Parts: sequence; structure tokens; C-alpha cells
Amino acid sequence: MEKQKPFYYGGQAVIEGVMMRGRENLAIAVRRPDGEIDVKSQPLSTMYTGKLRQAPFIRGIIVLIETMALGISALLHSANVALEEEEQKKMTLAMLWGSVIVGMVIAVAVFFVLPLLLTRYLIDPYIESSLVSNILEGIVRIIMFILYLWSINFMADIRRVFEYHGAEHKVVNAYEAGVPLEIDAIKKYSTAHARCGTNFLLVVLLISIIVFALFGRPDLWLSILSRIILIPVIAAIGYEFIRFGGAHMHNPIVHAILVPGLLLQSMTTREPDDSQIEIAIVALKRVIEADSSKQLSFNDV
Repeated sequence: MEKQKPFYYGGQAVIEGVMMRGRENLAIAVRRPDGEIDVKSQPLSTMYTGKLRQAPFIRGIIVLIETMALGISALLHSANVALEEEEQKKMTLAMLWGSVIVGMVIAVAVFFVLPLLLTRYLIDPYIESSLVSNILEGIVRIIMFILYLWSINFMADIRRVFEYHGAEHKVVNAYEAGVPLEIDAIKKYSTAHARCGTNFLLVVLLISIIVFALFGRPDLWLSILSRIILIPVIAAIGYEFIRFGGAHMHNPIVHAILVPGLLLQSMTTREPDDSQIEIAIVALKRVIEADSSKQLSFNDV
């Protein structure tokens, strides 16, 4: 029998719950309004588990699609479970996709196009170097991203999601350390994790400086176009970096490079309570159970 590659479990916070992604299944655990835990598991599409999912750079694009599709599905499920006593407020798939599309357009405009416009009109008249221009644009982009994360921490609903985000990280950290999946054993683990999406976003912003610098300082329309169409390419490179970093965290150089992203997670995770850790445990146990026939461990993304 062919030896199966080990696997890294991971997931995301949803509304009043946690989604965990396994090798061939996913599980979503959500706290119902009555305090009970709703658990749902389902197999993953072969698109997310086939050979292309392991092909360098191509897998980064697939992961982007996967994260969006599975994330939206998990959010829709969690929202409707959490709002089960308020039927009139239940979300539809169309409503959620509409919100996501609008959010994506705004994100590209704010974090990729707006920094370019600010740099082009407010800074470029005083500098000649296209390299310096791209570096300054990247710095503006990172500052805006950090300010955004800081500002949303004042929203109570977002803080609650960040607590579940912290619970997800704690449980995965504990599992990867080989400790029992019990609340008391998990509490001591960090709410930061090298493979977190926050790390990924920061890496994407840093890599974008290098990629955009290769194009110099062309006409404004071409610069705007490049900021949009190169996002998947930059994300694919960023995924490979995060994947490598997650597998080599014990290397002091790799760890040092990832430290800024780990520190930034202090803005996207919060310390969870026992009930939130319980939710993350239930989600991870369910997906491990679904994948159990594959004899999995946690050493591959």
C-alpha cells in the first residue's frame, strides 16, 4: 500500500463557530441559540483533493477558490444555525455571495488601487525612482491594512469571530503538539499560527511590492490593471511561502521572517472562552473522524 502523505489540519472562524478542513472532508461546529452544538460534516469536491491541489503555484490558485467557496458555504450554514430562532433574518446563498463580491471589489479598490493613486498623485511628483515609488506604495498599502484590522476590532460581532479564530488556532496548535484534545490542555497554547490567513495576507502585501516593482512606473491605467490581474499570481507565490514557512517553523531564519505575521495575528485573534474552545474541538474531532481511514497526521499542507 502506498504510504500516504501526512496532512496539516486547519480551518476558519465562522459565526458562533469554527470550520475545520481535512484531507477529504470538512466539518462545521456552531453554537445554537439554545446552547447546543450543531455539527455538520461533508466530503470535499475532488477539485480540492486531486493532484492539481499538490502542484506548486497552481495549488495556490486552487486554495484561493477553495477558501472562498468553502468559506462562503460555512458562513452561510453558521449564520442560519446561529439565527435559527429568527427565521426572518436567515441568509440566502445569493445574499452572501453578493456581500462577498461587493466586499472583494471594495478590498481591491482600497488595498491595491487606492495606495497606487495616493502614491502617484501625492508622492511621485517629488521622486524620480520607480523603485522608491513602488516601495512607498507598498508601505502605504500595509499601513492601510493594519489600520483596517485595528478599526474592525471595535466591532463587537467581529471581536466575537476573532475569539473563535483564537480557539481554532489553539486547538490546531495543541493537536500538532500531540496533546489530548481537552479544554484544560488546550488553554495554554497560542492563538497565533504560522499558516493563518493573516500571515498570508501580509505576505501577499510584501510580495506585491517586489512584483509591482518589476513593472516600473507605467501609465496609470496600466498600473491599475496590473494591480488587479496580478493578484492571483501574487497570491500563488504567497501560498508557497506560507506553506514552506509552516513546515519549517523550527528554522530560526524562517521563524524570524514569519514573526511580523504572527505578531499581526494579535489583531485578528482574541483569547477564547471554554465554550469557544469546545466548539473548535468538536469541529476538529469530527473532521479527523471523517478522515480517520486515511491514517492522517499533520505534516503536509
